[in-house]
Amino acid sequence: MNYFLNLYKAFLRTSILDSIQYRASGMIWMLGSILEPVIYLVVWSTVARSRGGDVGGYTAEEFAAYYIILMLVNHVTFTWIMQTFQFRIQFGSLSYELLRPVHPIHADISDNIAFKTVQLMIMLPAFFILILFFKPTFNIEYSSLLIAFPVIILAFLIRFFMEWTLALAAFWTTRIVAINQAYFSVMMFLSGRVAPIALMPIWIQSIAEFLPFYYVVAFPVEIITGKLSNQQIIEGVTTQLIWLIVVLTLMRFTWRRAVRNFAAVGS
Repeated sequence: MNYFLNLYKAFLRTSILDSIQYRASGMIWMLGSILEPVIYLVVWSTVARSRGGDVGGYTAEEFAAYYIILMLVNHVTFTWIMQTFQFRIQFGSLSYELLRPVHPIHADISDNIAFKTVQLMIMLPAFFILILFFKPTFNIEYSSLLIAFPVIILAFLIRFFMEWTLALAAFWTTRIVAINQAYFSVMMFLSGRVAPIALMPIWIQSIAEFLPFYYVVAFPVEIITGKLSNQQIIEGVTTQLIWLIVVLTLMRFTWRRAVRNFAAVGS
């Protein structure tokens, strides 16, 4: 345990300094992350008002609460590993990482946490500005926040390991842009980012309940906003634990075979 604590302490220190060095690019990335939920917030709030006050049980103020909370949850759980992994293979940086006596995933986790920590300086002010501007209705209870904290951690772990595993396709195909685009297209709809899952057709809701996408974004949001019963929360957490075991198993299996297929390129 002390070994991993010291390892992550060293990785996080380096990653935070690296994130601070590239402030401009980080700010541009965060602006995109903020604008996406704001656009959907405005669209659905407008639809709710035009239909007499609500859509699918969501008022305009509840849509505002949903997307403002979603902005923070998505910030905590998102990863960019599928966008960058192929370049590590193409330009040869992965060759050096494989020579280290630690698994490359530890550095990736540290980079992810460090970037999000630094970018909270942008995200938190945006959070409070959106609250002042859109005046959301928060139905938040203290018990919901206590439950949401471990649920968000599980959501981050599932999403990170799932996307890290998919990124390993670069060992066989080198370029994974098409896989990346297909994955994020599905992710946008089934994670509740385009619209709350309750507004989707029944058959899409059934698919979303089975796949992991809903449980890494919308599920924590709906817990915080008070949209789920205790039974639904228990079932959702159980599903999260099952998916965490599945993606961890797949990651270990795929990684072992991926490194056997690795051919160093670049310089």
